[in-house]
Amino acid sequence: MTEITAKDQSRDWGLKQIIPVLPLRDIVVFPGMVAPLFVGREKSIQALEYSMSLEKDIFLLAQRQAKVDDPGERDLYQVGTVGTILQMLRLPDGTVKVLIEGRYRARAQRYLPNKTFFLVEVEEVADIPASESEKEALVRTIKATFENYQKFNKKIPQELVHTINGLDDPTRLVDALVPHLGIKLDQKQELLELIQVTRRMEKLYEVMRGEIEILEIEQRIKGRVKKQMEKTQRDYYLNEQMRAIQKEMGEQDDFKNEIQELEKQIKRKRMSKEAMTKVRHELKKLKMMSPMSAEATVVRNYVDWLISIPWFNKSRVKLDIDAAEKILNEDHYGLEKPKERILEYLAVQSLNKKIRGPILCFVGPPGVGKTSLAKSIARATGRNFIRLSLGGVRDEAEIRGHRRTYIGALPGKIIQSLRKAKTNNPVFCLDEVDKMSTDFRGDPSAALLEVLDPEQNFAFNDHYLDVDYDLSEIFFITTANTLYSIPAPLQDRMEIIRLAGYTEPEKLAIARQFLVKKQTEANGLKPENIEISDNAVLAIIRQYTREAGVRNLEREIASLCRKVAKEVVKKGPETRVEINAASIPKYLGVSKFRYGETEEKDEVGITTGLAWTEFGGELLLTEVVLMPGKGKLIITGKLGDVMQESAQAALSYVRSRAERLGLPLNFYQKMDIHMHIPEGAIPKDGPSAGITIATSIVSALIKKAVKRKVAMTGEITLRGRVLPIGGLKEKLIAAQRGKVERVIIPKDNEKDLKDIPVKVLKSMEIIPVEHMDEVLKAALVLEDPETLFKPAPEGECLPFYLEEQLPKAPTEMIAH
Repeated sequence: MTEITAKDQSRDWGLKQIIPVLPLRDIVVFPGMVAPLFVGREKSIQALEYSMSLEKDIFLLAQRQAKVDDPGERDLYQVGTVGTILQMLRLPDGTVKVLIEGRYRARAQRYLPNKTFFLVEVEEVADIPASESEKEALVRTIKATFENYQKFNKKIPQELVHTINGLDDPTRLVDALVPHLGIKLDQKQELLELIQVTRRMEKLYEVMRGEIEILEIEQRIKGRVKKQMEKTQRDYYLNEQMRAIQKEMGEQDDFKNEIQELEKQIKRKRMSKEAMTKVRHELKKLKMMSPMSAEATVVRNYVDWLISIPWFNKSRVKLDIDAAEKILNEDHYGLEKPKERILEYLAVQSLNKKIRGPILCFVGPPGVGKTSLAKSIARATGRNFIRLSLGGVRDEAEIRGHRRTYIGALPGKIIQSLRKAKTNNPVFCLDEVDKMSTDFRGDPSAALLEVLDPEQNFAFNDHYLDVDYDLSEIFFITTANTLYSIPAPLQDRMEIIRLAGYTEPEKLAIARQFLVKKQTEANGLKPENIEISDNAVLAIIRQYTREAGVRNLEREIASLCRKVAKEVVKKGPETRVEINAASIPKYLGVSKFRYGETEEKDEVGITTGLAWTEFGGELLLTEVVLMPGKGKLIITGKLGDVMQESAQAALSYVRSRAERLGLPLNFYQKMDIHMHIPEGAIPKDGPSAGITIATSIVSALIKKAVKRKVAMTGEITLRGRVLPIGGLKEKLIAAQRGKVERVIIPKDNEKDLKDIPVKVLKSMEIIPVEHMDEVLKAALVLEDPETLFKPAPEGECLPFYLEEQLPKAPTEMIAH
């Protein structure tokens, strides 16, 4: 509402008068406007009768909220129109029809006490006129805009436009226009309350422009809808005409032929009872549809999928164990455990025809042959092979498919792959199962729980097909580099088979039997063009690769073959190149790695540990130095929380053994101990470096060197016990690669030595230990290892770490 300035308030607004009020709902009456009103509220009827009896005017005020049945002073606007009752008629239902003409604007000054109806003192509101030039310009603009408005709003008769064009007074022009605009009540009230003629006309122009824009948008929308409807009707009409013409010419109806072909395929196809019922129902729906409709395409695709899936088509499985073993050995060197498991499965299947397909998980570092072994299994068993890479898959629909309600929906990758395989019992390789991820679209690893569960997968339900499909005949093989990223419920459904890294002799045999031959053929060479000696292959393994598998070894051999191919092209096809260890740098450049990571001499505070990584085992040096300080333990090398806690435990063990090691009891208070594990950019974690850290600390404190040809692995407790660790095979292979002569392992890991290749065990001495004291005696350079620990003083109460050496009394407690 427009505010009136002090200057405006001091203006003489005219005479005041006391008249009754008629509250109005959903209408604003303007001066000069004749409005028929239906009045039903008792107060309003009494106000009309009072006004008629005294031949007085009546004050027409709009309600702020139309829903209020008994309005008060605050429910009514302050500015309204004083009007004259032209006619009043009582209707049979008790309501009153009244015809009122608005005369002038007025403002309610104060309400007088009256119980039957509102009686108010009003004061006429006079307009503040506009300048002649402004008035003329605004009058022309409003008339032109109204004409434009009438073109969009056909409800306004042309006669009204002529009437409006005949008005030159701006106040009468606005008052005559506003009732015919389809605007809100509060906008009309605002126009009524504006006393400045210029501002009132500007506001009217603004309102009309807004209405015209809305009407233009409505017209565009209606036009688009009309065109679309016309196009649909036109297409339908043309299609009907085309059908009629084809019928007259005797041409075959392609759609009917297509339906008949589908019916023939369904009759020939063997599928489950549920699927057969579903496909017949969908075909019946398809017959009733127009071939041009979008729904017909969706149904047709669905029927195609149901027909094309191998419901009962099977490969004939080869059960000859000897032939299978021969094929597995031809394709892969070593890998005895997985080969043995496949032969066991074939043996059981030859005795029991109803056995379900196994679900194996090959876990091992990259390049050890997990995926290629799955292919070899398919060849050995006579099954088709399909591979699905799960790396980066984060949508559950990739496994289960999308529901048919979505545009472009398809079955999941499981069903799609089976369609390609054309049999329901292939070898199905789910590659990189440890590299799936999760987001808002679901968890694909959770969807795999049903696929890889023998108790559930005989009734796998794809969202797209919406019928059960039997996956129990499939030989599932999954591959992974690590287990920790695979959810525990999924691990529980699979038989885990670990593939450790290859030893040096195994890599040499693989290169000699497979890789050299493969790359010779791949690079267009003949066997007589190139000869690579065993020493050359060993040089590549030791100085140009550092891996658990053979992938980089194959790349380096391929590089050799390419360079030989270049010489053959230059010198002729009869060229023969013999490559030995001495000529390797000529072809491959300087060596990339030092062979053997152990130190060149025995050092104080430097111990060789063994670590497990996704790529196999590694040698891990641990360095400790002492500095003047205040007893801080400084740990660097990007170590994880578990490894840092192992360092704390190792230091606590050394402090508890201080007196026995000949150290002052407060030795740690005047020095800082800095422990560092090199290659600081690589994150490291795990408890298996505990005894390595303790050995380095003791070596630095008692100034005794650690034997460089000794490596170790094991977790340490505060009492000095050595606990078992994992990844022993990979660690011992790394020790062999690094020319380590003696390896200290936990006593509890002795049982795992049966899985270690014999050549690895023969190349080193294995020292099983139970306590840290044994580790120090075996690892430190000592003239007499038995003199390392001094005996405890007689009569002195022993600390808790020597409790086990005291006589045990069942009912007595040892006091500390």
